[in-house]
Amino acid sequence: MSRPQDPAVRAVFDAYPEPVRAALLDLRALILETATATPGVGALTEALRWKQPAYLTAETGAGTTIRIDALKGSTDGYALYVNCKTTLVDSYRHLYPDLGFEGRRAVILSAKAPPPRDVLRHCIALALTYHRKTQPAA
Repeated sequence: MSRPQDPAVRAVFDAYPEPVRAALLDLRALILETATATPGVGALTEALRWKQPAYLTAETGAGTTIRIDALKGSTDGYALYVNCKTTLVDSYRHLYPDLGFEGRRAVILSAKAPPPRDVLRHCIALALTYHRKTQPAA
C-alpha cells in the first residue's frame, strides 16, 4: 500500500494511534482502488480538508469530496465523511441499514471489526460519481 505523498497528509496519518491508523490506511487504499476501478472518476487529489485526509475528483468533477478521520473520544472508531448537503448518507441508510451512521455526513466504523469492504466500495463509488447523471449499479 502506498503512503501519502503530501507530507502534511502523511503527518496526519502518522499521528493516529494504532489500530485506527491501520484501519484508516486500509480505507484510504479502498478509496484509491475504487476510484481507479470506477469509470469516469479520474485521478483523485489527496489533500487535507478540515485537518482530515480528503479525496477529491478534481480532474473530472464527477464526485463529492470524501474525508476520513478517527472519531474524537474513541479508541477504535473511525469514519468515512461526505458532504452533509448531499443525499449520499440517506442512500447509504436505505441500501445498508446495518451500517453505523452519524447524521447526514458519515459512515461510522470500528477498528475492532473487519470493514464491510464490498459495501464500502459501493458507498465510495456513489460518492465519487455523485455529480454524474448516472450512478454505478449496486
